[in-house]
This record gives sequence, C-alpha cells and structure tokens, in this order.
Amino acid sequence: MFVDRCKYTTKYGKTHVRYLLRESFRQNGKVRHRTILNLTPYGEEAALAIQYALKHRRELAQTAKRLPGATVRQGLSVAAVWLLFQLAGELGIVKALGETREGKLALWQVFARAIGQGSRLSAVRLASEHAACDVLDLDSFNEDDLYENLDWLTANQSKIEQRLFKKLASKRQPAQKKKDQSVKKGQSGCRSSETIFLYDVTSSYFEGEHNELAAFGYNRDGKKGKRQVVAGLLCDEDGVPLSVELFRGNTQDPKTMGPQVRKAAERFGAQHVVFVGDRGMIKRPQMEELDDAGFNYITAITKPQIERLLAQGEIQMELFDETLNEVISHDGRRYILRRNPLRAEEMAASREDKRASVQRLAEKQNTYLAEHPRASVEVASRKVAEKIQRLRLGGWLSVAAEPRNPAGRRVVLREDTEALSEASKFDGCYCLTTDLTAKQASKETVHDRYKDLAQVERAFRTSKTGHLELRPIYVRLESRTRGHALVVMLAYRLVMELARRWRELEVTVEEGLHSLATLCAVEVQLGHSPAVNEIPQPRASVSQLLLSAGVSLPAALPHKGVCVSTKKKLTSRRK
Repeated sequence: MFVDRCKYTTKYGKTHVRYLLRESFRQNGKVRHRTILNLTPYGEEAALAIQYALKHRRELAQTAKRLPGATVRQGLSVAAVWLLFQLAGELGIVKALGETREGKLALWQVFARAIGQGSRLSAVRLASEHAACDVLDLDSFNEDDLYENLDWLTANQSKIEQRLFKKLASKRQPAQKKKDQSVKKGQSGCRSSETIFLYDVTSSYFEGEHNELAAFGYNRDGKKGKRQVVAGLLCDEDGVPLSVELFRGNTQDPKTMGPQVRKAAERFGAQHVVFVGDRGMIKRPQMEELDDAGFNYITAITKPQIERLLAQGEIQMELFDETLNEVISHDGRRYILRRNPLRAEEMAASREDKRASVQRLAEKQNTYLAEHPRASVEVASRKVAEKIQRLRLGGWLSVAAEPRNPAGRRVVLREDTEALSEASKFDGCYCLTTDLTAKQASKETVHDRYKDLAQVERAFRTSKTGHLELRPIYVRLESRTRGHALVVMLAYRLVMELARRWRELEVTVEEGLHSLATLCAVEVQLGHSPAVNEIPQPRASVSQLLLSAGVSLPAALPHKGVCVSTKKKLTSRRK
C-alpha cells in the first residue's frame, strides 16, 4: 500500500491536492493500481501521517513508544502459525477444509497437532499462546467446540480427501508429461496413465477400555492385553497420504483392502490403478476384487507360499540372488526374486544376539543352582525354555536339564545344526508378484515400486510414535476417533512438506517449529484505537527457516482481541 499524492488544476484556475490510499497488483502481466480510500476529506495531516506510518512500519513499535497514550505489549506467537497457514494454502488443505468456522477450527487442530500435540484441551491452551484467531480469523472457542469439530471432520472426510486428491492430480500432470517422454526414450517405468497407490496398515493400542473402535487383535506394538485400533493409510507413489481409515482392532489386514479399492474407483475416480501392498495384504480374494475393478497389483508372497512354489518346481533357490530374477508361472503370474545380502546379515546377527541372550540366562541359572543346593534344575530349565519360545528359537535351539552332571547340576543348550541351516535358508530372500505385464512394467520397476512402501512405514513412524503422536487417543466415540486420525494425516502432510523444504538445514521439523514459535508479535495500541500486531524482524535462524520454506512474514496482522480459554481448569483438577 502507498499514499498517492497528486496536484491538479481545475478549469477555473484553482489548484488542489488530492490524497489516495492505493495498492498495486498484477493482472495479465501488467501492474495495476486499485484505490482503497480517498484520504483528501481527512486533510493533509492525516494523509501524511498514514504515509509516514506505511514508510516506517517496521519501526512503528519503537515510534509508538514515544507517542503519548501509546501502549506496547508482547503479543502472541505468530511465526509458526503463519508458516503452517501459508503452507496449508499451497497444499490445498485450506481450500479442502473450507472457509466456514468448522473448517477453520479443523485447520487449527491440524496446526496444533504439528506444533504441540496432545488433547483437544491442550489445543485450546495452545491457541491462547499462538495467534491462531488472528491468522485464521476465528472467534473464541473451547475444547467442546473441538470435540464437535472431530464429528464434522468425519462427516466430511470423503469430500476433504477428494478435494486434496484433485489438487495433487492437477500438480502431477506436468510430471506425467516428463514421464511419458522418459518412457518413450526407453527408460523403465509404468506408463503415465497408471496411478500408483501405496497401501499398508498398522495398529495403535489404547490404555483405556472404552473406545468404540477398540478391540483385541494382532498387536504390532507388542502390547499384550491392550485393546487396539487398526489404521489403513493410502498414499500416492511419492508417499503423500491420500486417505486414512480406521477399523476395529480385530480386523485382519486383507479385510481392509476392499474399502481402499472402492475408494480409488468411486471417490477418486482413478483408472488404470496399480495397488502396492505388503506381503499378506493382497491375497487371492483381494486379487479377484482388484481384477473386477480393472486394477492391477504389486505385492510380496509369504514364506509358506515361497516354500510351496519351491515344492511345485515353479521357482528354485538358485534364483534368489543379489540381482533380480524373474519367473513366469504356468498361469501367467510374474514372480520377481531377490536375496538382499544386507538383510541376510541383519537376520543372522539378530538370531545370534537372541541365542547369546538365552546363553546368558542359562549361565545365570547355572550360577544360581551352584549357590543354592535346594534349587530345582527343572525350574531353571523351564525358565530358559520359556525364553527360547518367546524369542522364537525353538526350531533349532533347545535346553536340557542335567541334574547328575559330574560338574554339578546344570542346564545345557543344544543346537540342531540342520534345523538352523533350514531356518536361515530364506534369510534376506523375498519374492514379489504382480499381474502387470513386462510391457507395462519391467522387473526393476516392480521391485522399485514395492520398495516405495517404506514411505508408508515412515509415515506410520512419524504419525504414531514420532512427531505427531497419534496415540494416546483422548477420545472414545467412533466418529471422533476417525476425526482424530484425519487430523494426524493432514498434519503429516504439512510435516512431510516442511521436511522436504528444510532438507538442507541442520534442524528437524519439530525443532524448526519450536524455533518459529519463539517469534512473537508486538501489540501496539494508541489510546482507545484498535490494537495492531506489529511483527518484528526475525533473528537470523528464524529468517533462514522462513526463507527455506518459501514463506515471508507480513509487516503487521489485525488484532482481533479474542480470548481463548478452556472450560475445564487445571487449578480445579489439581489435588
């Protein structure tokens, strides 16, 4: 904005000066000017004062201190919220959630998850320290509003995810043209008309017992006796989350595949889709469902399935090598085989660590038996045997009690070398399968696409136990649990993009957001006039974070004066 001063002469010979408050903008490649307010009726002094304020807006806080009746106070934290708001706009999250109050509340829940994690109660307290209302143009809210907002998110999840998918599809079109050119030049890759979906599931346990989705099931976290919920995450080929869906904790992995197929066909309207799923995820019923939808798949087969193919003579052990080998079965299905030497070494080292752990326990029990003549050898043997079973070494490792050993009562470990050789035969071996033809995707491309599932696993680590902390889940209703998962997914999209933009900086996303949160606005008020949030010049490290993220701070923000507070007070809950 600027003050435009112009002197003109009327036809009667009188000279006048007019003052206009104007702003510049670009339209069709040309710079245009728009008049905001005619300052002439307010007099020359008012116009010159506004001109001076605009010229010295960075020093307004210091200037205001010298004016009578001016009040200067520390404002709210502004940089972290502003950065996330600009980033959410670029990624289409702001538009996907909408401009309604519910959409803005949902946007703050996403920002709060990225900045501070915690419950809805903590998100409200966080809003009292950050300029959430000023940046998002929100009025006052409390934790009840955020809980109800989770219901709104669940009710509108399909629309939100559909808008985000369209945004991603529009950004991917230029990349697809380049991909077309590379395929024409003979480079390996799926044709550009195919959409790659990466899908995997995880589970998250509950400390409580009253969540409507919680149930006992296969617990990936190793938390026995804990109810859990199963979460399925659908990503694009770059690992960007497209959709998250929760299932009851006793749902088997393949059973979650059907909704994803229908989602890709109906909600996203995708065609020529290739689903990439982990071993055991895409079985024969799922393959048939994908075929009925006109989709393809890439997955890995389990160890029993590999052994069955070996017994049938479809594949041979010699094909498991560092280089990729391909076999086409009699029914036309392709198998891509490989042995990863690094993974084989890791599995052998892990097996040896487990054996050493059992050995230490056996020695400890032998020492106890030597020092306590009345101790039972059978009890010591049972303790070692239980550990062998717990570490799943029973196929080749066993324990024997020798109460009449000349060297004293002892428990002795025994290894079956043939069984050990059989157990380690498949170390580092894996076999991929797909119904894509060699013309559609080479064996190298199939292998690379399957390896892309690591991006989904990275999303689970960040969302579950890393930065975003999906658990603990502080809600009980099914709709609010689903809304909470959607908030975490949207926050992960922001965190993922920040990680990409800050890749060259020696800072994690969590550290960067905490550093940005230290930049507070300066609240300036002259007399009884409305206050203004003046944003000071950030220090060098904060400036670098903003610059690398491609975001610039405004000179000032409107001060709404909204007071956000919780209904439940900590003081009343303290003993």
